[in-house]
Amino acid sequence: MIARRTGLGKGSLYHFFPGGKEEMAAAVLAEIEAWFEARMFRPLREDPDPAAALRAMLAETEAYFRSGRRICLVGAFALSATRDAFARRIDAYFAAWRDAVAAALTRAGVAEAPARDLAEETVTAIQGALVTASALQDPGLFGRTLARLAARLEAATAAECRGHGAAPLS
Repeated sequence: MIARRTGLGKGSLYHFFPGGKEEMAAAVLAEIEAWFEARMFRPLREDPDPAAALRAMLAETEAYFRSGRRICLVGAFALSATRDAFARRIDAYFAAWRDAVAAALTRAGVAEAPARDLAEETVTAIQGALVTASALQDPGLFGRTLARLAARLEAATAAECRGHGAAPLS
């Protein structure tokens, strides 16, 4: 797939990645990690408006996964034999996403335990929707799942946001 997408022959790819498929996979993971850190995890942890960061996370998620038409490569690695080679990085990716969502919810005034539960539910629903949308060949399922998550996140943050004059998720 990499050769087809880049127009490079296998020999050229192995010239750039002498470590073979494992080195290519590591490079792909590094790109994914950097993108998610910059575009989703850091804003969720640091944006002064956590409700805006949660809205942006859902929008970035929809765009990144092309409205359910693209799989999560890190998730695919987690479910394959590749997991053993990259276990720490796979664990860190999912933990960082969950923890960043929880941080935004906590900053929005949600108590720590419910924030953690909702963050876990959010990441799990996104990943499950990606797999199910692919299995059923129904990318609309992904959008519907994101809409339900937006409503759940809105409900969790709305009371606290109204109490401080901030804008809720919707």
